Amino acid sequence: MSTWIESGGPEPRQFSGAYADQNSPIHREGRCKISLRLASAVLLVMLAAPASQARDPDGHYAAQNPELHKWFESLRSGKGPCCSDADGTAVSDVDWETANGHYRVRLDGEWIDVPDEAVITEPNRIGRTIVWPIRGYLGVSIRCFMPGSMT
Repeated sequence: MSTWIESGGPEPRQFSGAYADQNSPIHREGRCKISLRLASAVLLVMLAAPASQARDPDGHYAAQNPELHKWFESLRSGKGPCCSDADGTAVSDVDWETANGHYRVRLDGEWIDVPDEAVITEPNRIGRTIVWPIRGYLGVSIRCFMPGSMT
């Protein structure tokens, strides 16, 4: 059986399919392209995936205080569980405020209005202001917001 096919031109060319020589330059080049694509895909997934950590603001309460970690995991706003889609972020006092009975928070240099249903009304057990932002292709939305003590 021949590995040559008629290319429609004046010279026949070698077929690079299943019956081609596994050590041929054409076959090695194809393997390199596939390996490069696979490595690129793995790298992209690693860069795009968020760091694996607990859903509390700094990720350290899970190991240090299991009771406080459990409290973080139970927090809910009118928009649902706080820790289901977003990680909490501690916010400095200068990065949140109230105006006309509503909260605003500054994230990534931009002021964002906190929806009333995102405000957690139960007592803040750690004292720091925490926001659970969700970053999507339409921008940032606030899943939950827990005001701090403004010390």
